[in-house]
Amino acid sequence: MSGLLSPRLLAAPSTIFATAWEMSISGVLPHHLLVSLTRVLAGAAIGLSLGVALALVAGLSRAGEDVVDPPLQALRTLPFLGLVPLFILWFGIGEAPKLALVAMGALFPLYLNLFAGIRGVATGLVDAGNALGLSRVQLIRLVILPAALPAALVGLRQSMGMAWLSLVVGEQVNAQSGIGFLITDARDFLRTDVIVVGLLVYALLGLASDAMVRVLEGRVLRWRFCYADGGVPDSRPH
Repeated sequence: MSGLLSPRLLAAPSTIFATAWEMSISGVLPHHLLVSLTRVLAGAAIGLSLGVALALVAGLSRAGEDVVDPPLQALRTLPFLGLVPLFILWFGIGEAPKLALVAMGALFPLYLNLFAGIRGVATGLVDAGNALGLSRVQLIRLVILPAALPAALVGLRQSMGMAWLSLVVGEQVNAQSGIGFLITDARDFLRTDVIVVGLLVYALLGLASDAMVRVLEGRVLRWRFCYADGGVPDSRPH
């Protein structure tokens, strides 16, 4: 605002807020925001579903771990930008490669945390379940999965953050809509105000998704906070 920096380097805060307001009332920002939300929700749903399924296979079986874990660990180290050309060759330049990138970003954090949570269940809990005569399915449903739930929710928070990061990459490659498209288009015209608006939207969406998972965590893990306060779980119906 003082003029010490060129608008080509960084737009003034007043310009950024004015641009955000203009884009909002004109409908440009809501339209592209809806496109990005649709992409991240669809891609994250695919990635999270795969992450849960693969973590269960690898976590509940040594043979499943030998089959599933090594290729996933190898894929986890691949950079997203390196996969973009391959995804374009496989899926074309439409929505599919963008959803695939988001799905991959959401898959690995949930898989790693849920897998570690399952393998980290205290043996005493498993022994207690066996002593009570629980079947294999009951042991998994009543003991192992509830004990691994805190780790799974940590993975879910990380997965949602990675989903947004992956979307940033996906929407800057052959996209015609979305917040990433706005940022790429603004770069070509040296519109740093639009670029900052897009980055702020990404940041707010990531913060909102993380807050939603934290609320979910507080509800489903209420017993953990009761124990943390030195008390006992409240058994009254809520």
